[in-house]
Amino acid sequence: MANKRELKRAIKAACGNMAGECIITRNFVEGVDRAKMADIIFNIADLQCASIEKVSFAFDKNAKSFDNRHLYKAAREKYFRKAYGKLIKDFKEGMNDIVKQMNEALPAKQKELNKAKAAK
Repeated sequence: MANKRELKRAIKAACGNMAGECIITRNFVEGVDRAKMADIIFNIADLQCASIEKVSFAFDKNAKSFDNRHLYKAAREKYFRKAYGKLIKDFKEGMNDIVKQMNEALPAKQKELNKAKAAK
């Protein structure tokens, strides 16, 4: 598990790269739906903010709630693994939705060119 700072940086980098792709597409691809691309950029910003807010959370129990320190550590680790797993799952689902939105905003001609490039 990465520390919070590294996780936040990774989220910002991924969202920044996606927003950059949208801006490049909006400015240089003929026939792209510019309004949809602008909306997608806002969706990326919303995803980034929501994901970064979810990075910081705390285990709601303390060591005195358990019979021994080992049980506390095991429960705490299980809690954090589950929470970070959910955060990563939600982030990936959000990114997949954004990729689908980006593909829908492309004109048919560009979609065919992308498929041809991917086949090579």
